[in-house]
Amino acid sequence: MNKTKEILITGFALFSLFFGAGNLLLPPLLGYNAGGNWIWVTIGFMITAVVIPIFGILAHAKLQGTMFDFGKKVSPLFSTIYCILVYAISITIPSPRTAAATHEIAIFPNFETNPLLTSSIYFTLVLVFVLNRSRILNFIGKYLTPFIVVILILVICIGLFSSNVGMNISTFSTPIVDGILEGYQTFDAIGAVVVGGVIIISLKLKDYSNTDSLKSIIRKSGFIAGFGLFLIYAGLIAVGAFYGKDIFVDGSLSSDMQRATLLRGISIATLGNIGNTFLSVLIALACFTTAVGIITGTADYFKGLFNDSKVVYNSVAVLSCLIGIGFGQLDFHTIIMIALPVLMFIYPITIVLILLNVLPDKFATKTVFRLVVLVTFLFSIPDFLGFIINPEYLEGVKILIPLSQFQLGWVLPALLVWLLLNIKTFTTKASE
Repeated sequence: MNKTKEILITGFALFSLFFGAGNLLLPPLLGYNAGGNWIWVTIGFMITAVVIPIFGILAHAKLQGTMFDFGKKVSPLFSTIYCILVYAISITIPSPRTAAATHEIAIFPNFETNPLLTSSIYFTLVLVFVLNRSRILNFIGKYLTPFIVVILILVICIGLFSSNVGMNISTFSTPIVDGILEGYQTFDAIGAVVVGGVIIISLKLKDYSNTDSLKSIIRKSGFIAGFGLFLIYAGLIAVGAFYGKDIFVDGSLSSDMQRATLLRGISIATLGNIGNTFLSVLIALACFTTAVGIITGTADYFKGLFNDSKVVYNSVAVLSCLIGIGFGQLDFHTIIMIALPVLMFIYPITIVLILLNVLPDKFATKTVFRLVVLVTFLFSIPDFLGFIINPEYLEGVKILIPLSQFQLGWVLPALLVWLLLNIKTFTTKASE
């Protein structure tokens, strides 16, 4: 296979591995609630749902290893704990969430089956793909992703060009910040450090052993995936903003109206009755590819811990699918609520690790890694605790931390520490 074709297939596969339940269901409601501020919300959403994840893929291209390499400059122990936490989170939240979304949109409206049956069949099929991982990239890149993209483009284009542009009044006071925090829910930054390793191993299985060639393919495919995510996210947010009021005459979304219902309404309004069928297929495919990527990445990591044992790989894959069946019976909204405190804890650390690994080594020494990660962790504690205890207990602390009222209290302290630790490097470079 020539390199250009490999880049395209890998880029499409990477897009599909990223694009799952949250990626499809979150943007329309975000646009619906943003109304006239949808552009600002889109900018914020892109930062955490596109830019940071693609940096994660670029970091993988640079490191040419596994997720363990992302945190090893802090310490091997830290990196091991971080990896186990991320994989544990991945198989208990975003992976089951894909089954919940598939059930709510694709299965229950058509067949009214029990969620246990849906999640059981769903993760059985996921397991089949994971156990045949050498074929994942080709099948997803060649067949599944193009089909997903075509349906999405139809919904977005018809929605935008046929809308009467009746937008709601924005419910957001700080739309960029709301977009940034909603981007956390896509799990794309975490997805980047998980599925980036899947891409590397899959390419190596296809005899791409040359380091420079691997870096080139991963970088270019990362940009292709990023561009695709940008277009689809912006389109879905815009459709939610422009088309939502056409569907709900009074411009309000009732309290029992979930993200799935809004997306279904938009699909039927844009594509007619067949829109619901298209949406069902779209959700099932988009969610399925993400679940495959998550569980494959998890199995790969633990396989590496135990001397590339195939038994370990298969065992972890089976266990992950069993966990998916169990948690996949929860509804999508419940899983979103469970995810919030978890994301406030792990996402800031993940973002910092991604950014530090993308930087040249002279700006990201071991000392820089250790102190920046430590400061990020400490200053994100109030954001994390705010979803577990009464937020009023934390008001005194949050007043002292800039941006803490936006759940971004870790940003400025981490940046300041990074700048202080690199003053010598900056001054040396300036004097040369």
